[in-house]
Amino acid sequence: MLDERDAPGPGRGRPAGGHDPAPSIRAAGGVVWRPADRPDQASGGPAGPGDGGVLVCLVHRPRYNDWSLPKGKLEPGEHPLLAAVREVAEEADVRAVPQVRLPSVGYRSEGHAKTVDYWSMRAVGTGGFQPGTEVDEVRWLGVDEAVRLVSYPHDAEVLAAFAALPTVTGTVTLVRHAHAGKRATWSGPDTGRPLDAEGWTQAHALAPLLALVRPARLLSASARRCVQTLDPAAALLDLPIEVDGDLDEPRPGQQPDECALAAAARLAALGAAGEPVGVCSQGKVIPGALARLSGRQGDFSTPKGGGWLLAFADGHLLAADRL
Repeated sequence: MLDERDAPGPGRGRPAGGHDPAPSIRAAGGVVWRPADRPDQASGGPAGPGDGGVLVCLVHRPRYNDWSLPKGKLEPGEHPLLAAVREVAEEADVRAVPQVRLPSVGYRSEGHAKTVDYWSMRAVGTGGFQPGTEVDEVRWLGVDEAVRLVSYPHDAEVLAAFAALPTVTGTVTLVRHAHAGKRATWSGPDTGRPLDAEGWTQAHALAPLLALVRPARLLSASARRCVQTLDPAAALLDLPIEVDGDLDEPRPGQQPDECALAAAARLAALGAAGEPVGVCSQGKVIPGALARLSGRQGDFSTPKGGGWLLAFADGHLLAADRL
């Protein structure tokens, strides 16, 4: 852990002209919550930040004598979301499921620029504590009490953003199929085009990200490359892959808007079902479906092997965060 005492607010200590000769530090963590009436774990029921009936987790570091949100540095090549969940487990002894991305904060720590990415996370169990994390105490507090206790203004700002969220009632991890070569070089039907070596590497990298939300189901568009993209996750989670034509690209004579509408309706239904789901679809479907779900035009282009963490509140899309 790095000392934050020289950086009580975002952006403090930046050199004139914005030049920062020291290497920047990437870190990640979470606002971990549980219903106030369930001391051991959250059941995924209706409690959430929007109703105030939750407790959030703070950790104490004796080296700095501070109270802060659990967080830590990324390991080389580690995805920030993987790091956030890992650090929460190691520092707070909490197994947690990410739901919504919260504001990132930046400050200086021991002469280095540091950026910390945060997610709201639902506590689902215990385990993972590492004694070497420099944490000697964990407290579960109401949000208002936590805001008063934290040692740094940027933690209070992240907690305020969390408190403003409505209750998340469903999550969907939506990914685009991984790399599958070029259509022009495949002699068979396009639906049978398989992943290439790069695509399999991407699929294996996606598996632990999909596993973070602990999906109860895995759904795929019918193209072979989509099903194969979920294969490593299915093996990791011991789940079957359900093929769903509502996630397919347009067939000959079918309008793109028709497919986007069908996919958006399917994703909304999955988000309203109340259990986490992992979904693989296609590049001509995802942008239009997300535009319909969000009710706005935006950059929803998704590279092959990329994806989104979708959070729903009462059947409506609350947040779409790039993985």
